[in-house]
Amino acid sequence: MKKITWNDFKKIEMRIGTIIRVNDFPEAIKPAYQIKVDLGDKIGIKQSSAQITSLYTKDELINKQVIVVVNFAPKKIGEFTSECLITGFYKTSSSVVLAVPDERVPNGSLLV
Repeated sequence: MKKITWNDFKKIEMRIGTIIRVNDFPEAIKPAYQIKVDLGDKIGIKQSSAQITSLYTKDELINKQVIVVVNFAPKKIGEFTSECLITGFYKTSSSVVLAVPDERVPNGSLLV
């Protein structure tokens, strides 16, 4: 495992957001959703592609709070631009469990 410094970690901006829209992403090579996340007034609404179709339905995701990395450069996935990274953990090689808070917090709150 490569060690990082505290200053390295501080460069990563992780915030809480609420999923407000989920669409299928049939153009994706691996099964994925196109997701819109409300990250509060300061950051606004960002979109992301997430490969979480094996464990979550679109309806289950609406209003779910998730931990999001907001300061990555945008990434093009076909015609779609992912503006943030929704975090999770691999349960199996094809199943991702979302990283979520155990209580609701205001959208845009910074992970510390």
